[in-house]
Amino acid sequence: MHDAPRVLLIGMGVTTESALRGLLGHFQVVGLVRQADSSDGAVRLAASRHVPIESDMSVPAVRRFIDVVDPTCVVVSSYNRILPADLVSARPFVNVHYAPLPRYRGRATVNWAIINGESHAAISVHELRPDLDAGGILYQELVPIGDRDNVTDLYRRLNEIQCRELPHAVGRLLAGQQGTPQDEAKATYTCTRLPSDGEIDWRSSAVDIDRLIRALTDPFPGAFTWIGTRRVTVDRALPLRQPRYEGAVPGRVAQVNRDDGSVDVLTGDGLIRILDMRVDGRPVRPAEVLNSLSCTLGLSVSYLLSNPTKLFAAGGRT
Repeated sequence: MHDAPRVLLIGMGVTTESALRGLLGHFQVVGLVRQADSSDGAVRLAASRHVPIESDMSVPAVRRFIDVVDPTCVVVSSYNRILPADLVSARPFVNVHYAPLPRYRGRATVNWAIINGESHAAISVHELRPDLDAGGILYQELVPIGDRDNVTDLYRRLNEIQCRELPHAVGRLLAGQQGTPQDEAKATYTCTRLPSDGEIDWRSSAVDIDRLIRALTDPFPGAFTWIGTRRVTVDRALPLRQPRYEGAVPGRVAQVNRDDGSVDVLTGDGLIRILDMRVDGRPVRPAEVLNSLSCTLGLSVSYLLSNPTKLFAAGGRT
């Protein structure tokens, strides 16, 4: 392996460990840029293989580390900073992007794919250029999104593909292949998502609420709502087709199912069944806390006005 190309990996998300596993079998991995955490799988794997770790993920620190280890190629798998053009042009750089480039350039792409009701997620391995997620595509594969798939499921499948295909894509770039050029006319972009974007709007359709919930499962913070001023996380739900309501208050509990502990809640166009939820981080049966047809989910202005001492407590939670 000593005569294999020298590769440095930069990664800060849940994709990094599978990228490292794939690269270790084909290259000399001479460094990992990742926040040091003894409980992190990627960090533990790097340490077990005596791969030097740089925990400062700032661009100046990355530049210094590259100068020290002098890799043949730099691979990026989840990094939220823009690398300078002079750094990228000095040696081959490969980026892994979980989206069907040139569509879905940007961040939170797998989350957005579920939220937007896309039929597929994707992995694209491409030559990194100074422009956002530009560069020739060295490998791309679509992954179907099933009706009940959540973001955890998709990341697991995408990570498996990355582990298998990333080394071959890097090898193609090092062999002189530039990949398939992206059609800039078809490029689309996704914006950053914040934890506060996970608040459920009960006026939305049951399908849209279900997509939001499925898009924010582990490792993300989860879709959330309010019981009074108490924030609760909804981990799993199921849109219902029946019964139909012609008089409905979105967020109002319509049925408490004592047999399985689930609760049916009205949405903007029907019903959704809440199957799993957490209160204060603890899993609870929804029927234990939403046990009345007078319960209404969502932060209510009328509730806050009638309970003014709780206004600032609710407003301080994000």
